[in-house]
Amino acid sequence: MPADTMNMTHAAQTAGPSASPAGDPQPDAGGTKPAIRVLVAEDMRVLADALTAVLNLEDDIEVVAQVVGGDDIVPTAVDQLPDVAIVDIDMPGTDGLTAAAQMHERCPDCRVLILTALGKPGNLRRALAAQVAGFLPKETPAAGLADAIRKVAAGERVIDHELALAALEDFESPLSPREVEVLRRFAAGAGPAEIAAAMYLSYGTVRNYLASAVAKLSARNRVDAVRVAAEAGWV
Repeated sequence: MPADTMNMTHAAQTAGPSASPAGDPQPDAGGTKPAIRVLVAEDMRVLADALTAVLNLEDDIEVVAQVVGGDDIVPTAVDQLPDVAIVDIDMPGTDGLTAAAQMHERCPDCRVLILTALGKPGNLRRALAAQVAGFLPKETPAAGLADAIRKVAAGERVIDHELALAALEDFESPLSPREVEVLRRFAAGAGPAEIAAAMYLSYGTVRNYLASAVAKLSARNRVDAVRVAAEAGWV
């Protein structure tokens, strides 16, 4: 992930809620609201530390856990019970979107806010399918991120406006007919050599079609490309 992510430009100040709030945390006996408990999932330690330091400067936000591996996201959330989990997509092990879907099942009270450099329309659609509460680019300024955390904790949904518009405009399948056919055969269990023979293509051409489909769908691998395309109804 790029090291300039903490520069946080004005881009995400356009982010805004798209759902009604569920209500703010209730004040404690002393009349003050409890701090919003946050989990930070970021695979680059220096960025995770920077996010933690910046967020802990806020009076009403407390980072209670920090993880650098995708496999640790859900277990840590189950243990620490955060109100909001800030999750990067490109995590080692379990990717952030898969973890977000698991969180919805195992930690329904923890709302997930995706903070990523992979701000592609396909990723946003996958995130919404995983029922995340927020999706922002890493160019988000610190103040904008803190505000987004508050909104998400209050039950609102915060999506970067530019990404939302791009997702609406880019709803058609990015795959060519050949890529669709290759993915369909691969999903049915055929390997590249078998697909090549069935479609009268070279082995290298089939591999290129599969690689192109993976790239266009912002998938992690061929199996993930099949899943993304199937969920979108493209194969």
